[in-house]
Amino acid sequence: MPDPLASASTLKAVEPEQAVAEVRQAHDRLRSEVARVIVGQDAVVEQLLMAMFCKGHALVVGVPGLAKTLLISTIARSVSLSFSRVQFTPDLMPSDITGTEVIEEDKSTGTRELRFVKGPIFANVILADEINRTPPKTQAALLEAMQEHQVTVGGMQHRLPSPFFVLATQNPIEQEGTYPLPEAQLDRFMFNIKITYPTEAEEVEIIRRTTSAAESKATAVLTSQDVMRAQELVREVPVADHVIRYALRLVRATRVKEPTPKPKMVTDYLSWGAGPRASQYLILAAKARAVLSGSFHVTPEHIRSVAPPVLRHRIITNFNAEADNVTTDDVIDSLLREIPIEGTDAAEKKLADAVMR
Repeated sequence: MPDPLASASTLKAVEPEQAVAEVRQAHDRLRSEVARVIVGQDAVVEQLLMAMFCKGHALVVGVPGLAKTLLISTIARSVSLSFSRVQFTPDLMPSDITGTEVIEEDKSTGTRELRFVKGPIFANVILADEINRTPPKTQAALLEAMQEHQVTVGGMQHRLPSPFFVLATQNPIEQEGTYPLPEAQLDRFMFNIKITYPTEAEEVEIIRRTTSAAESKATAVLTSQDVMRAQELVREVPVADHVIRYALRLVRATRVKEPTPKPKMVTDYLSWGAGPRASQYLILAAKARAVLSGSFHVTPEHIRSVAPPVLRHRIITNFNAEADNVTTDDVIDSLLREIPIEGTDAAEKKLADAVMR
């Protein structure tokens, strides 16, 4: 499995203050441009931009009518990136996403040859709309693209443009006629982002904007080169060993069969825990969170702030959780409360004693 934290940066060394300033300026320009079209949803916008700066993919979960599609397309326009929307339906085929080979005849010579016609996956930003409405065979067409940034058709590899992001949407309440995403595919998404209803004041502004003659449109404020520069700068952020160990303790505590101290909520309500990719993405997301908050070093608080979107789709609850109406977010809250930050022997013993009681 390729390391999501591996950096291919060829940048010369830059001053930490300069690196932080560059990424924050890019982030602020994007936020202000998106705000011209999208009202509220600050946390959702923030997490989507963090995923972009980390070279990650994101799954946005929310009921219809919350501007998920508009938000993603607005971000694409604000960064001057090519954008493709794929509406996932039960009859969608893998070739409808990746492209297909067609027979082409040269009229001058009469010879025929196969030519690859690129599908909508060959864009910088892919909106996989209602990704759980297509069968697993078609869902799997995204796996190679998301992990390897390439598509293989007829034995030939075709590289995807850079940067490349898959931003998928999913409806959490309407499950009839849907196909749950396999765990292997869910694990490819860096974030699982929950989008909720706007506040009353935000909804008033939405109504005001969408029922008037005026039309707000986002304009490009960054280039693809700006985004890739920000991605490289984020990966240059150093992380202390005790912060890495804290992230690792959070992840390993979700694994029910691991012989490590863990909250009672984990043993009672989880059937399966998060894998190594969760640890990697916790650190990478915390790097972005640190830079966007004006710091060039990562603290445990940065880890805590990104834990819910990184972990909520990587841990699996059991029947007891369903019966007691316990969600993965409830389990994550328990982890953040009970797993010690510093990791001293005394703190570990205290947690172990609490678990035993």
